[in-house]
Amino acid sequence: MINFNYETDFNLDNEEAIAFWLSAVIISEKKKEGEINYIFCDDEYLHKINVEYLNHDTLTDVISFDYTMGNEISGDVFISVERVKDNAGDFNVSFEDELKRVLVHGMLHYCGYKDKGEAEELIMRNKEDEKIALFHVEQ
Repeated sequence: MINFNYETDFNLDNEEAIAFWLSAVIISEKKKEGEINYIFCDDEYLHKINVEYLNHDTLTDVISFDYTMGNEISGDVFISVERVKDNAGDFNVSFEDELKRVLVHGMLHYCGYKDKGEAEELIMRNKEDEKIALFHVEQ
């Protein structure tokens, strides 16, 4: 089950379509869907989590806590809407496209993909592009 929670004044317009797409991503990776919570927040909220749980005193767009057991994907994905907006401007893409990238990024971590080195980052970016393309097909 994919849940969307809001700790800021942002709301997804298309929760059902996003949930359907993320479920398709899980299936495409031959995984099972457990409980996945997306929590949309602001920079301050996510910065506190970054400092408290990861000991990183920086702003970030997404933090995911992975509770996956075996083949069943579960976890909490915290997304700073402020960072996504800023990053969309920095990367010259729409807010919606950058949001999809961040939404699927957390899910891909649960599927076993990492992004710590250059080679892993390249694989992650390619997987993000592949899964974002599914959004248009699934609609």
